[in-house]
Amino acid sequence: MLLHSRPPYNFCGMGDAQPDNCKVFVLPVPYDSTTFYRAGARDGPHAIISASRNMELFDLELGCDISKAGIHTLDELEPSMDSPAKTVARVEDAVGEIVAAGKFPVMLGGEHSVTVGAVRALKKSHPKMNVLQLDAHGDLRDEFEDSKHNHACTMRRVREICPAVQAGIRSMCEEEVEYVKKEKLRLFYGRSFDAREILRGLGEEVYVTIDLDVFDPGIMPAVGSPEPGGLLWEEVLPLLAEVCAKRRVIGFDVMELAPAPGNVAPDFLAAKLTYKMIGYSLRLRGR
Repeated sequence: MLLHSRPPYNFCGMGDAQPDNCKVFVLPVPYDSTTFYRAGARDGPHAIISASRNMELFDLELGCDISKAGIHTLDELEPSMDSPAKTVARVEDAVGEIVAAGKFPVMLGGEHSVTVGAVRALKKSHPKMNVLQLDAHGDLRDEFEDSKHNHACTMRRVREICPAVQAGIRSMCEEEVEYVKKEKLRLFYGRSFDAREILRGLGEEVYVTIDLDVFDPGIMPAVGSPEPGGLLWEEVLPLLAEVCAKRRVIGFDVMELAPAPGNVAPDFLAAKLTYKMIGYSLRLRGR
């Protein structure tokens, strides 16, 4: 059954709380079948959850214990070995169940391709939703390695579902550049963005997808495709806080952690980012 946790690796080390009493459902998706450089994102969800068990639960910035909102961790979603499209469909079903239960979905990856399934699921109940992508890569190829559900195609598929704003972009192929020109898209490249401009491009309801390679490799080396010139913690967090304060965030994901043996700092960054995003999204400041 989907709605069932598996101790002892619950996010934040939470006890096996009754799902009905929890606002947030965490869905781990250990999948990296379309990764083409540094594999290992399938181990990302486990690493994030393990690191989260060593965090202080009281958040100094928000002035509260975010975990008191109730965080329930689901079983890892078993990916399909047949095709990326089938894994995306499984994610769509799983997130659909979370939404139907009236819970706030948080997905931990795993590679970025599965974001499409979450967006499809949320679109059914949020027809005017937008997506905010923070990523080093445009992910706008139409097809890659004979698949339209490769992680290099994520935002091309997302843009077929709903409008999107893309920020932190530092790498695209020629096909993607031509697509951006043809569609007259405005992307926010590298560190050249303003939160107010990003907000102007977003509707009222927003799904946030964060590929951890948006961060500079100096603080986030444990990703499949690192790119120099990335964002810093002090740049990303204020942007996310502003988006969550000015828009209704309906779910989010943290993707592409490929744990590096002997270096747990990236795992902890991803866990802390997830935790703070829960607090921002639920607007828990001072509660």
